[in-house]
Amino acid sequence: MTRVWKWNRPVTVREVLEDLQQERSIAYTTVMTVLDNLHQKGWVRREAEGRAYRYEAVSTRAAYAAALMNDAWSQSDNPAAALVAFFGMMSEEQRQALRDAVRIVQGPEQPAETPEPPDGEENPGSAPGGDGR
Repeated sequence: MTRVWKWNRPVTVREVLEDLQQERSIAYTTVMTVLDNLHQKGWVRREAEGRAYRYEAVSTRAAYAAALMNDAWSQSDNPAAALVAFFGMMSEEQRQALRDAVRIVQGPEQPAETPEPPDGEENPGSAPGGDGR
């Protein structure tokens, strides 16, 4: 998956093979089997191109990591304690990234709304019986 995510485009077995062979000896059939297994598991989709296939990631690496974290967290018998332990393992840079992510998810801060006064009471600053002007 690392190679498929790295290129962020549909790749052939041959392209992955050639990239991997720069680091170690590996057989074409091994790469083909792994990509086929990833396809069967739903991690990549493939499209025929001649006698070969082009494989493309179904989700991003970030989405994969998020799914792993969510799965691990949801299996905890004490999710709050698991989060505290996880946050304790984070570097300051990671904690800042977490704060940034929470801000993104929460969206821009909305101005506080002025609550409506209970019936029979007037808004502060308005004249009794008047319209506030």
